[in-house]
Amino acid sequence: MTRITEETKARVVRLEPGAFTEAKAILYRAYKHEPTFKYLFDASRPGYDQRIRATIRELINLHFSNQQDVIGLALDNHLIAVALVGSPDIRLTLSRQWNWRLRMMLTAGMDCTWRYINYHKQIHECLPKGEHHELPLLGVDSKYRNSGYGKQLMLAIEDICKENPRSGGIALDTGNTRYLKFYKSIGYKTLGTVKLGELVENVLFKECSH
Repeated sequence: MTRITEETKARVVRLEPGAFTEAKAILYRAYKHEPTFKYLFDASRPGYDQRIRATIRELINLHFSNQQDVIGLALDNHLIAVALVGSPDIRLTLSRQWNWRLRMMLTAGMDCTWRYINYHKQIHECLPKGEHHELPLLGVDSKYRNSGYGKQLMLAIEDICKENPRSGGIALDTGNTRYLKFYKSIGYKTLGTVKLGELVENVLFKECSH
């Protein structure tokens, strides 16, 4: 892995809704080939790309509309990584987000919408009961992967966690064994697993030191 130097280190930025298009493009490329999304949105059926784009668009919209943090890494004024950081002060139960659910059904389809809602519910059943941050979506632009920016993004997320004294840590999930190894290498521990067809989704947590 390439080491980040002061010359190649990216700037951490808090994103506004104006960065929506760039953020959506990065997250689309990050999730298009992920096993979890391939299962949830049925990559074997026509229209998979449309369903992925619609889901990412609606999740970003939901995040901004609830005034939750969206952070990124910028290199030479170019956005190279994005993370949606769910605040411990706001817990979103997707089945109760009526506008989000309607837009998802119209764009991603009813079956995929309910599959995603059920997946979200199962993930939450594995999480600690106390207040904590959650990471529904995060990704590094494909051109900048394996260069240390994933670790820099995760450290920036930890800094946000430390700003909130009520947060006990950070939760995320992955069905990608390569990412599982990375998250464990930076201190995340497995809380549980969720079976998605033949896929095993790992639910991870890292305690936040204040």
